[in-house]
Amino acid sequence: MKEQTADLRVATMPAPQTLYVPLSQHIGKPAVAVVSPGQRVKAGEIIGQADGAISSNVYSPVSGVVKGIEKRPTPTGKAEHVVIENDGLYEETRLEPLADPTPGQITDRITLAGIVGLGGAGFPTGVKLKSPVPVDTLIINGAECEPYITCDTRIMIEYAREFVSGARMLYKSLGLDKVYVGIEDNKRAAISALNEYIEKSGTHDVIVTELPTKYPQGAEKQLVYGVTGRIIPVGALPSAVGVVVANVHTALSTYYAVAEGVPLYKRIMTVTGGGIEKPANLWVSTGTLYNDVIEYCGGLKEGARVVKMINGGPMMGTAVSGGTIACTKTTGCLLLMTDEEAFTGKPSPCINCGRCARVCPMRLMPMYIDLYTRSGDIDNAVKYGLANCIECGSCTYICPAKRTLVQSFRLAKKQLKGRKK
Repeated sequence: MKEQTADLRVATMPAPQTLYVPLSQHIGKPAVAVVSPGQRVKAGEIIGQADGAISSNVYSPVSGVVKGIEKRPTPTGKAEHVVIENDGLYEETRLEPLADPTPGQITDRITLAGIVGLGGAGFPTGVKLKSPVPVDTLIINGAECEPYITCDTRIMIEYAREFVSGARMLYKSLGLDKVYVGIEDNKRAAISALNEYIEKSGTHDVIVTELPTKYPQGAEKQLVYGVTGRIIPVGALPSAVGVVVANVHTALSTYYAVAEGVPLYKRIMTVTGGGIEKPANLWVSTGTLYNDVIEYCGGLKEGARVVKMINGGPMMGTAVSGGTIACTKTTGCLLLMTDEEAFTGKPSPCINCGRCARVCPMRLMPMYIDLYTRSGDIDNAVKYGLANCIECGSCTYICPAKRTLVQSFRLAKKQLKGRKK
């Protein structure tokens, strides 16, 4: 699955004529638009101001004219988008580069630059770094265990210097003296590239830790245990055991924001699947429509029957209805799956085979959680571990009855969250 793009160098996709930049590209409150129709903007100019403690700034990816502010679909609902007409001039404004920043300056710059968790969660990184409890360990998640996705691996191979520098900035912001990079042991090129650069740099404060190749090795609980041997309690965050986890691309973006003054308005993503003509790893501007990305990659493969378009990977990604959705800070992969890849089929009743329980990394019994969630008995679903499900998708993948287990768990969690409010 990863072989489609694993050896493809990162290319740069030119920004399209029109960009639709969401004001909600993160967990928390959406940013508030600080531009108006008709206003000229430059690349790197703030267009959305963070609103509250859990929010994130949004920046223009191009120079041009703001055409309007529209409510448009996203993978998780609807959000306001700033529509920008690209003038093709690529005039840019940057923040002031920081030569020898203090820990506080690094954290403040990360917040100002709109950096969030780029592994898919989108939690504001500046908030995570201001942990209310003591932490003694930073882990960069380089496992990239999700099938098809290769953007993080390519970063570690092609941008080793920038990535390692960003990782050092992150541990410095926490007052630590080293950082661990957890990588699955089948990613030999990435491991070699990092170790080679670390050796040349003359300091060994970045420790590459090889982990067994298995899914979901990149899940926080599994990653933290694999690197440190610490077990995160049920319902707790990694900080409960003194750990902060950050993504590979988050470290890369930290380097650009601190050392070069470039806020987060573009990212590297993987475009892959049996339905795309030319799979690729690409630098893509936020606000670029999926349709534009597909067109740049040669369009849909002739004769392929695409049955699923997914924002993210096949296990934990979100299926979307079409290509008019825009890429965001957290769009690490656009996956176009054919019928042969997606294993689509009509769900049937549970046959009590127990396969879902055998593959669950959290040792839950998904068949019972599913039974109670579908019957509306959320309390019993919680008793069977609903809140401890990490939504890895292993149960859904293995189910011979084609039951949409993880999807029902996600809906139940939303109901539970709404009930708590």
